[in-house]
Amino acid sequence: MINLDISPILVSIGPFQIRYYGIVYVAGFLLGLYALFRAKKKNVIDVSEDNIYNIIFYSIIGVLIGARAFHILFWNLGYYSERPIEMLYIWQGGLSYHGGLLGAFVALYLYCKKDKINFMRIADILTIPAVFMLALGRVANFINQEILGTITEVPWCVRFLRSIDPYNCRHPVQLYAVAGRLATFFVLLRFPKPKKDGFIFLSFVFLLGIGRLFLDFIREDLRYFGLSMGQWLSILAVIASFYIILRFYREDIKAIFTFSHKKSENN
Repeated sequence: MINLDISPILVSIGPFQIRYYGIVYVAGFLLGLYALFRAKKKNVIDVSEDNIYNIIFYSIIGVLIGARAFHILFWNLGYYSERPIEMLYIWQGGLSYHGGLLGAFVALYLYCKKDKINFMRIADILTIPAVFMLALGRVANFINQEILGTITEVPWCVRFLRSIDPYNCRHPVQLYAVAGRLATFFVLLRFPKPKKDGFIFLSFVFLLGIGRLFLDFIREDLRYFGLSMGQWLSILAVIASFYIILRFYREDIKAIFTFSHKKSENN
């Protein structure tokens, strides 16, 4: 058993605070910026520097609005209806993966359509840093002592002493998610170069949806017809991404199996 008692605040100077959660998001968007400039340098994308900065800006806006809105509407509407000012306290955590994904998707799609930029190629480029950021985000969730797992007696269970339940030992589902997202990160890095734009992004949606669907069985959440809201949203994401991949990306699926077979022969 592990007793966790870590402050979510890294540095505090008067009213000014630096939280782990904020550092993760800043690092994630900087990685996205780096990935886009690297792609531009290699002539993978034909965009201006202003386009790149705008892409990151709209990504930030889309992620924050979508992630916060989903967190409030689908998970904590009752709480925030009594404390409306706290809807703005994003530095305290409380951002939904599904909402952030949808918000970023809509914001980037609209911007890319307006400036005639290949949206799916941009989505592929940003996917790799996004997965890494999401893994770090779950580390921040662990430090913040939020997103609690179910009560358990496994030897590695954690008592979150600063959480709403400091007494029971629980599954560290945040760390399980870190492992799953890092695994997805390395899997996507090993993919052969896609034949069609969007394959990396859709594979990311599919893989993270599968992981969330299974992991939420040991997450302390409200259930609706036996499943959490996160699981229902993940089912929609998995079905949609699987259908699109199967219908439009068959050559890329074949390329993965061919690539894996050649790697195994060489080993």
